[in-house]
Amino acid sequence: MTIQRENPSDLHPTPGYHHVTTVDSRRTVHLAGQCPLNRESEVVAGGVLAQVDQVVANTLTALGHAGATPEDVVRTVIYVATSDEATLAQVWQRFTNSPIAAAFTTASTLVGVTCLGFPGQRVELDVTAALA
Repeated sequence: MTIQRENPSDLHPTPGYHHVTTVDSRRTVHLAGQCPLNRESEVVAGGVLAQVDQVVANTLTALGHAGATPEDVVRTVIYVATSDEATLAQVWQRFTNSPIAAAFTTASTLVGVTCLGFPGQRVELDVTAALA
């Protein structure tokens, strides 16, 4: 399996992700949106950054279950219930400095949305990985 991550020279520089990810793979893994829920199905307290930390932990568990690692991730979409650009930047930075940071060197999107599925939920992560 090969994963190529590239930034075409005619596109703007990025803060760590790549514009184009090309995969030659036999198996893909699509995670359900990873939410900031603990094992008791409760949204974790402590604000958006604490929620990012729970999403990171949940994502590591889900990837591991599939036999994947953050390095196998080929696409991410981060949803944040905010229109505040500073909050979006904080969330991006928290993810890109987390144990799953490698997942965000690929094709990645950060989106501010109106709301998410659980009361009090501020962040959700959509992940696709490719395996040999």
